[in-house]
Amino acid sequence: MKAIVQDRFGSDDVLALRDVQDPVVGNDDVLIRVHAAGCGPDVWHLMTGLPYFVRIMPGFRKLRSGPRGRDVAGVVENVGANVTGFHPGDAVMGIVEGSFAELAVGRPDTLIAKPERITFEQAAALPISGLTALHAVRDVGRVRPGQRVLVIGAAGGVGTFTVQVAKALRAHVTGVCSTGKMELVRSIGADDVIDYTREDFTASRERYDVIVDTAGRRPVTQLRRALTPKGTLAIVGGEGGGRWTGGFFRQILRAPLLSLVVGQRLRPVTPAEDHEGLEALRELVESGAVTPVIDRTYPLVETADAIGYLEQGHAAGKIVIQVQA
Repeated sequence: MKAIVQDRFGSDDVLALRDVQDPVVGNDDVLIRVHAAGCGPDVWHLMTGLPYFVRIMPGFRKLRSGPRGRDVAGVVENVGANVTGFHPGDAVMGIVEGSFAELAVGRPDTLIAKPERITFEQAAALPISGLTALHAVRDVGRVRPGQRVLVIGAAGGVGTFTVQVAKALRAHVTGVCSTGKMELVRSIGADDVIDYTREDFTASRERYDVIVDTAGRRPVTQLRRALTPKGTLAIVGGEGGGRWTGGFFRQILRAPLLSLVVGQRLRPVTPAEDHEGLEALRELVESGAVTPVIDRTYPLVETADAIGYLEQGHAAGKIVIQVQA
């Protein structure tokens, strides 16, 4: 089969389309004929090995050795002897290791039936970013109807889902984005939109019950100014902070420690990649409350170009790799 692989860490030029062996299907596995694969920061981190901190994480070397990509949408090709919930021909979506390939192997507990109302490309955009948004809003933010929620980076891959999930929970949502993306953020349900190039939300008198920060570029102490005294800051990802640790210490260590001495809850967003979360997302999609936003779609052979575009930080919604036409 054809797949996107790499031999060393580096920029997008380390990615190459090659013929590799078809994956081996175990008794507990599901073999998927990939139609589309989501492209997000997780792919960039594995490609570059940055920040260096991620290289010591358990399983990192094993992940590096196979095809890139984790978000997947496709059709079941075969199932292992112990698999009962899926059958050949089923349209599925979820999380695997190596979705930038014609075939990928996944576990039943990280796969679900593809929602009928969306395309394979939209389904591929959903799993990781959607789970992150769901965890940030529902589990970390504990958003309730009528609360005021601020989403920083509202036009991004995670941000577009965060706005929609918060609206589904009947919150009053304010999105923060650049000038050219304001209409997009309004179109997915935001009640108010702030252009960060013209207005500093931390300097205003507005206070929010929950802030979801998907951008990772403002100090936690600055974001606290925009929170209510008992508000929650949900920090997504580990961007910024240099080549050694990125923003991981800000997210995982500094913010929780600061929570011990202030009244506000400052928490990292570390979603579980599980069946329950994926099913919750499927229900939101089927109800029409959530619709994946796609910025661009690239063919498999142009995956390096897709990563290059992702790295620029200008995407409005998700970037998707189309594997099967």
